[in-house]
Amino acid sequence: MTLQTWTWILVGITFALYIGIAIWSRASSTKEFYIAGGGVSPLANGLATAADWMSAASFISMAGIISFNGYDGSVYLMGWTGGYVLLALLLAPYLRKFGKFTVPDFIGDRYYSNTARSVAVFCALLVSFTYVAGQMRGVGLVFSRFLEVDINTGVIIGMIIVLFYAVLGGMKGITYTQVAQYCVLIFAFMVPAIFISIQMTGNPIPQLGFGGMDENGVYLLDKLDGLHRDLGFAAYTSGSKSTLDVFFITAALMVGTAGLPHVIVRFFTVKKVSDARKSAGWALLFITVLYTAAPALAVFTRTNLIETVSNQKYDELPSWFNNWEHTGLISFEDKNNDGKIQYVGDAAKNELTVDRDIMVLATPEIAHLPNWVIALVAAGGLAAALSTAAGLLLVISASVSHDLIKKMIKPDISEKGELIAARLSAIVAVCVAGYFGINPPDFVAATVALAFGLAAASFFPAIILGIFSKKMNKEGAIAGMLVGILLMLFYMTKFKFDWFGGGTKEDWWFGISPEGFGTVAMMANFVVSIIISKFTPNPPEEVQEIVENIRIPSNVGIAQNH
Repeated sequence: MTLQTWTWILVGITFALYIGIAIWSRASSTKEFYIAGGGVSPLANGLATAADWMSAASFISMAGIISFNGYDGSVYLMGWTGGYVLLALLLAPYLRKFGKFTVPDFIGDRYYSNTARSVAVFCALLVSFTYVAGQMRGVGLVFSRFLEVDINTGVIIGMIIVLFYAVLGGMKGITYTQVAQYCVLIFAFMVPAIFISIQMTGNPIPQLGFGGMDENGVYLLDKLDGLHRDLGFAAYTSGSKSTLDVFFITAALMVGTAGLPHVIVRFFTVKKVSDARKSAGWALLFITVLYTAAPALAVFTRTNLIETVSNQKYDELPSWFNNWEHTGLISFEDKNNDGKIQYVGDAAKNELTVDRDIMVLATPEIAHLPNWVIALVAAGGLAAALSTAAGLLLVISASVSHDLIKKMIKPDISEKGELIAARLSAIVAVCVAGYFGINPPDFVAATVALAFGLAAASFFPAIILGIFSKKMNKEGAIAGMLVGILLMLFYMTKFKFDWFGGGTKEDWWFGISPEGFGTVAMMANFVVSIIISKFTPNPPEEVQEIVENIRIPSNVGIAQNH
């Protein structure tokens, strides 16, 4: 069968599965819409969390950025993995014991203030919209190549699909859809990785093939380093970023992970506190499968790309190149008119431009794998992007309907009215997300990294201090969140969008990139929060008792709502 036929079959089957699950598990109450009724098993929640967590950035872009940046790209791997451990150990059980629907709900009640709740809603919307832009871009990329439509049309198709099951099923529908999506995306990621590992090293385990030898007895990483040196690129296994920037990016990704509202809300869907810990452990295991394979796939792909196109005649290139060239995501400019592709490190002489987001999607074609494997990767990329987009849209809709309307604007709204408001806000959110998917600020992983910086700058200090400091008050938390988010926004827009006079890499403060600046903004948040709280009244006694209670292990099981 042709690739087009396989793609329609596999994507059609998976989409039918997601929509079927959404219809079967549609939400009939606000509790089911926001937290799936609070009765999800740890194993199912672990699978759903892994799918929610492993977005288009993990599936499509992470191996791509590692394949182009080598050692420098590993910051994404370290930051995202370490961040999940931080979230699982430091935050998830305590937030579950507090027993609220959303992160703004926790902040509003912990800091006994609707102003704090409003700031948290603003931050949640900002983080979620930035993050979802990367997911919609990923959906557009997959559709543009495999269904042969332009990226914008692909984004619109993705919007319609995710809108259907997110609006109908709420968190209940999303949870069980994400269980299916994890199975699809991990199978789609590992099958080509295993095929290519066998092709290049004879080892069926990609994580081991990564450190293996090719048919000539040369270690794969040594071979890739040699190819890079010959073409004038920086050595693959050495970094060009400053140690300070690597540290700050890794830290921003870690603490940003621990502040991501769409991941945190997953721990409210289980029955009891111990289940939150168990589901975090399951999720970490499921995430590890992809995260340990991504560096291997990056090396396989980079080696294949260089050997396939470098110094090759343009009119003799394999069909995969022409297929991707039609999407505009890979292009050749014959600067010296010799008809050959000069793929070199010198920008003035380089004739090949490759969008790094295509690397995982193009890998099976570059390696001449069967059409069904190529179509499977397309289905996996869509599963990764749509699963996270759905979780983010739920955060956006809950922030508006529950935290703004129910808690602040109209406290006496009926449950039915709140459910309608949640669904309407999800529809608006999808439209805004689609716009940012069509006009993203950067490639997928970088766009998502900015969302982590925003989460680190705003939520992480407020949540940590809210759990572990009885004396942290509303004045300190509000001031800290505002300083952190505004500082990060200023730096991000200045260097990514050229606002406020713009600037180049040489103008970065202390040499810290926008992706790493979330750490600086987070530190500012902590400092401002602590200083302001020292000079303002302590929280009420009952709030201090709540803080004391959520840190004490109990055998109660079901979290008490305060």
